Amino acid sequence: MKKIIIIATMMAVLPFCIIAQEKDKEAIKKVIQTSYVDGLQNKGPVSDIDKGFHPGFNLLGLRNDDLTKWPIYSWVKYHEKELNEDPTPPKEDEVVTCKYPMIDITGTAAIAKIELFKGGKKIFTDYLSLYKFEDGWKIVSKIYFRHEEKK
Repeated sequence: MKKIIIIATMMAVLPFCIIAQEKDKEAIKKVIQTSYVDGLQNKGPVSDIDKGFHPGFNLLGLRNDDLTKWPIYSWVKYHEKELNEDPTPPKEDEVVTCKYPMIDITGTAAIAKIELFKGGKKIFTDYLSLYKFEDGWKIVSKIYFRHEEKK
């Protein structure tokens, strides 16, 4: 009898867990799209970037076998400089778009594998780490692979 009660309870709770996980995935996609893709990649407003990135965010890169680290405040400063020099939104063939091959969530931690495209060509594969804070999901770090153009 105890087994039946446990199984029935699990079957009753499972749909709520699945729905919560799907809501989190959609919230993560929204943060990435608004703050990172539309914000940093496509010349969006700094206020949108600030909403989706934790102040402790770091972009980690690999250049000539050396690990580089770029904090979000440096990236935003660079973004502001670009906006001041040319506030014109990107042309249609210069707009960066995004696909989400994988989002994995465990509790309040998540990792998202995203692919960025420009002009129909894949330019980056990014791995974004996120944490869920009281005010929602925030991007806390990024590593990436730059896809070279074939000549």
